Parts: sequence; structure tokens; C-alpha cells
Amino acid sequence: MIASVAGRVASVAPDGAVIEVGGVGVLTHCTPGTLATLRVGEQARLATSLVVREESLTLYGFANDDERAVFEMLQTASGVGPKLALAMLAVHPPNALRVAVAAADLKALTRVPGIGQKGAQRIVLELKDRLGTPEEAVNAAIGGERRAALWRDQVHSGLVGLGYSSKDADEAVAGVAPEAEADVAAGRQPQVAALLKAALRSLSIR
Repeated sequence: MIASVAGRVASVAPDGAVIEVGGVGVLTHCTPGTLATLRVGEQARLATSLVVREESLTLYGFANDDERAVFEMLQTASGVGPKLALAMLAVHPPNALRVAVAAADLKALTRVPGIGQKGAQRIVLELKDRLGTPEEAVNAAIGGERRAALWRDQVHSGLVGLGYSSKDADEAVAGVAPEAEADVAAGRQPQVAALLKAALRSLSIR
């Protein structure tokens, strides 16, 4: 497996970039978000995933290892190939996808071209316990002593990542605050996935 490529950016196109590696131009297919970080003539490093087919070898490039891991996990769901997985990451960053799957937000998933209602339901069913929850992604990067204080930011950023306005997200966070604060007072870690579901419910009934 080619885990990463690093070198000078030779060109950038709407669906990919060419990175010069040891005198060879390597085409990597990327999301618009990743492409936006690349500048022709500058050095870059992309985490990569190689998809092997009988007729082709296709390399997909990502801004970081987490994005690549989510890309590969998405493809374990029935009916999700590399092109659809890349499209999902083009619409939603990794944590927003975790939010959508954890909260069974079918509306968010069907925003991705190529995913219908049944496909979204299947993705939730097959990946809900495998893609990881939003709080797990955050907890991996921070100390345990800060976790309880971060639930507001996690819920707010998750809602904004799913397309809600910052104002709507603020109001939804305020609505679930008593539940989270009760957990903190009892010495429990607020469950972000459950809080997100409650926040989404409050937004859907407006």
C-alpha cells in the first residue's frame, strides 16, 4: 500500500492533483477541501489510499490520516465505492460524518450526490458502531480532564458541520444544556452522540 506521497505540487485540477515524487508525477484524486490546501510549485504531503481494480490503479489523497481512515471505513458499507466515499468527504468532513451516522441523520447523508434514503439508512445501520463517535475522535486528541467542558463545542461544531446556522446551533445547544450539566454534576461524561440526537430533534420540530 502507498500510505503517503510527498513532493512538489506539479498541477491542481478540479478533481485531483499531480505530486512529483522522485521525478514521477503521481496523480491523486482529492476532495475540494484537500485541493484547496495545495499550491502549485510548493511542497505537500498527502495521506493516500490505493484502490486496485483489474483495469486500473487509482490513488486517493487526503489532508490527514483520519480523513483517509474514514474514507476506507466508508467503503466497507454495502454500495459505497471509492468515488462515493470521496463524495461523502467532499460534502462532510470526517467528524461531521461521524455526527450524521451517530445521530442517524439521514437528511445530512442524503445531501451527498448518489445517496438516497435507503442508501443512507444502510450506511447508518452498517457503520454506526464502526465509524467511531464524535467524542471518541476528540478524546483521542485531548486530555481527559478537559473532556467534560468540551461538549458544547462538539455539539455546536457538529450541527454547523451538518449545515445548520451558528444561531440555530447555539439555540439547540442551550436546549440540551440542562441534560449535559446534570451529567457533569453527577460526575459522568456528557454523551455527545445522545446530545446531538436531542439537539437535532429540537431543530426538526421547529
